[in-house]
Amino acid sequence: MKRAIVIIPTYNERANIERVITKLLAVFTKVDHWQLGILVVDDTSPDKTYQLVAELAKRHHNVHLAVNQKKSGLGGAYLKGMAVAFGELKADVIFEFDADLSHDPTKIPDFLAAIDGGADMVLGSRYIPGGGIPKNWGWHRKLLSVVGNWIIMTVLTNFSIRDWTTGYRAISKQVYQAVHDKLDSAQFFGYTFQIGFLYSAVKAGYKIVEVPFQFVDRTEGESKLGPEYIKNTLLFIFKVKIQEVLNHRIFKFIVVGGTGTLVQLISLQLFRYLLPEFDVLSITDYLAATFLSIEVAIGSNFLLNNLWTFADRKLALSQFPAKFLQFNVTSAGSILIQLVVAFLGEKLFGIFTIFTFTWPMLLRFDSGTLYVMIGIILGLFWNFFAYNKFIWKENGKRQ
Repeated sequence: MKRAIVIIPTYNERANIERVITKLLAVFTKVDHWQLGILVVDDTSPDKTYQLVAELAKRHHNVHLAVNQKKSGLGGAYLKGMAVAFGELKADVIFEFDADLSHDPTKIPDFLAAIDGGADMVLGSRYIPGGGIPKNWGWHRKLLSVVGNWIIMTVLTNFSIRDWTTGYRAISKQVYQAVHDKLDSAQFFGYTFQIGFLYSAVKAGYKIVEVPFQFVDRTEGESKLGPEYIKNTLLFIFKVKIQEVLNHRIFKFIVVGGTGTLVQLISLQLFRYLLPEFDVLSITDYLAATFLSIEVAIGSNFLLNNLWTFADRKLALSQFPAKFLQFNVTSAGSILIQLVVAFLGEKLFGIFTIFTFTWPMLLRFDSGTLYVMIGIILGLFWNFFAYNKFIWKENGKRQ
């Protein structure tokens, strides 16, 4: 029989903890295919919540207590609770559950049914049909909750999950094992731990299911949700999004492509300055300089893409000669695009100066340079496809 442990972080929850444990134990009696238990993780509460839990643990074999010697916050409490639950208590699944009775314990069977149905992580959601928030909440709190979730969904560009900030969750052991090493409770302030854990699980590709529930306000004790919640949440999600963008392969490809563009434009100017005028088979010095500058940019792009854009699929040094030749061949589409644009631009519109810069040497920015830039942009689309398909395959296998 599989085992699930409900983890309840507490700090000054003496007024609530016995009631919530009693309600949970009553629900446990209605579940016959799981072994269920409770683990309270207390941050050495000044009101001595841990003493009351210790007394309850003596009366109920499936009630357990872990005490942090100093206040570690929500993230620290959950990480400690998960380590104990999945380790010492041999849990297959853990629940995150608030001590203030804001979470509906009667929904636990629905969470377990979702786990039995193949879900890796289950969220108690207030923002799907059947879920809800208190009607007597003030408009500012409703705005903070609803709009806050929409901001998170928008910034993280994930609208498949409707309740990113819910604290009512069931998490399987495989999700915990994959995610917890990436999480440092010190980097999460309060409820940002919930967003961070869920974000990591989503990025890891686990199946996440939402179960509706009606959130209820606490009737005893004080809320731990302070104004710093807004600031820390915004800082976290924007930091995560910036890191995601910076680490994205397309962003790296664009940066490398931009660098290659700069290399090509500079080398184009140098070749046009250094090459004597000649006319062989009607090839102008402009087209010759264009071709040579393209080849210089190709070499730059090959090295930078191998070192950075496709660092996870980096080519061995012995592969360089063959792969560079292949890189040139696959880049032929981009070369053709750029040469066609340059040729058509020169023939249809001509070469005319936009501006010149004469120190330390004559540099011209004219329509010819503009044609090259247009060709480069069009060629980038082909390049990204070709590099993934032929040079650095998407599955990581080298040809």
